[in-house]
Amino acid sequence: MNFEKVYEDFKIYAMKRHKKQGFITLCTDFNNQVLPYFKNKNIEDITRLDIINWQNIILSLNYSNRYNAKIYYSFNYFMKYCINCGYIQDNFVQLVGSFPKRIEIKSHTTYNIYQFRKFRRYVNNFVIKEYFNFIYFYGARPGETMALTFNDIKGKYVRICHSIHRKGDRELDTPKNQSSVRVIKVNLLMCFRFSLLKKYYLKKYGAFCNDYFVFGGIKPLAPTTIDRIKKVAYDRAKLPSITQHEFRHSYATRMIHKKMPIDIVFRSMGHSKVSTTLDIYLHQEKNTLNVFSS
Repeated sequence: MNFEKVYEDFKIYAMKRHKKQGFITLCTDFNNQVLPYFKNKNIEDITRLDIINWQNIILSLNYSNRYNAKIYYSFNYFMKYCINCGYIQDNFVQLVGSFPKRIEIKSHTTYNIYQFRKFRRYVNNFVIKEYFNFIYFYGARPGETMALTFNDIKGKYVRICHSIHRKGDRELDTPKNQSSVRVIKVNLLMCFRFSLLKKYYLKKYGAFCNDYFVFGGIKPLAPTTIDRIKKVAYDRAKLPSITQHEFRHSYATRMIHKKMPIDIVFRSMGHSKVSTTLDIYLHQEKNTLNVFSS
């Protein structure tokens, strides 16, 4: 069986077993890093040496350990499918094993509370300013925050049960994992900010509906618009560049420095494992550029 032909059948199989964004990521990794090397081969002719030579090429490109792991997952998943279909007997990808890990110095840009307040002063869009307030003070993922509607707010409680695709048609989807479905308790100041957003949309549209997105109104905020305003703000504030997701990292690090129990932090962030939260914190301990307030 031709490798590329089997891959087309595999995509139908994988599409029905993955969330849309996960399926797109899997196919993108496979199309870029696997298919070009094997598309002209027959699946049954692939040898262990072919896999080793392919790995050597990928390793020469100096991708991150995380990206190499994603590539390995995509190829290994495909080969398991081929075994289930009876095309091959041995999964040489699994037999050769995953990519060896190289030493990496990992770091994230994070803002302490003083840096964040300075950044916030230069955010000249009211809705986007509140968007960053929510991520920084409550640790939600950007996609989860964009997906919030006023139906998800009940008094001091915010229900996180959706995420939104950052690209394409911006469809609502389930969050990253089962642990990501959670309820966050917010303070009175955040409740007041939500009420200001309601008044803002009422004035803007002449009406208000609980189906409105908390951060966007009729339509969710566009990531490109957020990033453009964010860059202007951190440039004017003379702060390091920061991604939207790194405001979430800032929350985790700040909470642990404030001695909040790690199990509470990981549940509030919707991580599936405590080790994930600790990993973010330990990365920040190596970053001497930021001094976090207690």
